[in-house]
Amino acid sequence: MYSLHCTKKLLDRLKPLIAISLPPPTTALGNWYATVLFWKPQLALLVNERTLLPVLMPLAPASTLAARFPDELAAILGRHGARRAFIEHEVAQMSDVALAKTANRSIVGTMNEFSFLAEGYREYLETSDLITLSIRLAETPCSPIKHNSPARLLKEIFGDVVR
Repeated sequence: MYSLHCTKKLLDRLKPLIAISLPPPTTALGNWYATVLFWKPQLALLVNERTLLPVLMPLAPASTLAARFPDELAAILGRHGARRAFIEHEVAQMSDVALAKTANRSIVGTMNEFSFLAEGYREYLETSDLITLSIRLAETPCSPIKHNSPARLLKEIFGDVVR
């Protein structure tokens, strides 16, 4: 169980039932934040509340975003060197999701920065590969985590499960 806190732009596309009370997450990474990027095709940018780990994925079909997200996260965690057992456990714990409005302005600010940087990395690296762009964003130093990068913080917190 985890919560997916969505921006108004994304909630307008999803048209979900918004959770009033949010149970504590049972996933190791905790809750996530998400927004939409108006690229062609449109994308979703998801950012982990605890580590600021970014995940870019196709938005369409928007109604299945929450159901598709665990598989996208598994691919990203695999590229970061997470052990298979950790990935499988995290994905299994993500079977239940509560959709909610954003509640942390700092993370919304980080999503805005990542949105801007993703566009720049896409042009600079001359790639539209979402995994490559997600990995590059994860190497970006972030002030909310004391100028550490999400990739380094992931390894610090989960050192025993991330090689």
